[in-house]
Amino acid sequence: MFIRKNDEVLIISGDDRGSKGRVNRCIPRNNRVVVDGVNMGKRHMKPRPNIRQAGIIEREAPIHVSKVMLICSKCHKPTRVSYRILENKSKVRVCKECHEVID
Repeated sequence: MFIRKNDEVLIISGDDRGSKGRVNRCIPRNNRVVVDGVNMGKRHMKPRPNIRQAGIIEREAPIHVSKVMLICSKCHKPTRVSYRILENKSKVRVCKECHEVID
């Protein structure tokens, strides 16, 4: 997966299309990411001693990684990602728009 935790992403399809957010969590097994404030769902929680809040709670649900696009930290545009291997044999992500290293 080319998206990592704390990346800034743009939602490119679905109900939340056009919104931006930060990636909270990556789920590579299912090719999904959880983005702040996007794809909100309701969860019914029973009152229990160790649960801080009971009732209907809104929280983010996972969204497929194909529906998000990485925003480059250098040019601030949504971009595709390529990879480059540096001289010290480390693999880094590269912006397809400005050809700068993202990591």
